[in-house]
Amino acid sequence: MKKADASSSEPPQLKTLWESWLAELGWQPSEQQQQQLQQLYPLVMAGNRTQNLTRITDPIDFWEKHLWDSLRGLRLLGSWEAIQAQPWRGIDIGTGAGFPGIPAQIALPQTRFTLLDSTQRKIAFVQDTLQRLSLTQARAVAQRAEIWGQDPQERGSYDIALARALASAETCAEYCLPLLKVGGRAILYRGHWTEAEAQTLERALKILGGKLIHVEAFTTPRSRGVRHCLLLEKVAPTPPPYPRSPGIPKRQPLGQSNRP
Repeated sequence: MKKADASSSEPPQLKTLWESWLAELGWQPSEQQQQQLQQLYPLVMAGNRTQNLTRITDPIDFWEKHLWDSLRGLRLLGSWEAIQAQPWRGIDIGTGAGFPGIPAQIALPQTRFTLLDSTQRKIAFVQDTLQRLSLTQARAVAQRAEIWGQDPQERGSYDIALARALASAETCAEYCLPLLKVGGRAILYRGHWTEAEAQTLERALKILGGKLIHVEAFTTPRSRGVRHCLLLEKVAPTPPPYPRSPGIPKRQPLGQSNRP
């Protein structure tokens, strides 16, 4: 695959749109960061020809629903000036084609992200993309979140965790919380959010040693889609049985009954 040339595959109006979206985010990328973001669309589209990476192929939709949406969630961590300087260890659980992990790695160059997914072919694509974008501080790993969360070298070692379009909030919490340090934070990317979902999540978090700190609602800048981002904090060590064995967190989500 040759180095991507974004100028040949993106509509002229995208530059103006993207500048206004960045203003809304309050982030000014460097020239290198901007170039890395621009290369993502043609790289993903090239990968999409051989495997099912994304159904979003229109360039403006791609920038809004993958890039802008990925970056929007990071605002819950603090000001851009503060979080870009943090030498954090981060993980994107269920990264798929690399979202939100690759945009997050571009935006937070001092953070060392692990991009985790159970599908080997997707991780092969992500590894190649990280190399092409010179994101040498990141790594892509093919593994189940339940197994990764029980690995002694990984458990309790991350400052931030991201989970987008992956599973129910309580299942995402069971994936994220065991991997975080006490005081670490997780961002769960959601569509709509209800009080009933919040109550279920709260019950799960009591089991996992977490707390729901903030729920932020927003709309996407062009399509006006409704989104929510949840900010969780790990306030106590997660009990050793969690995460449970592969498949159980999805089949039997925590918080949906009085029994774990």
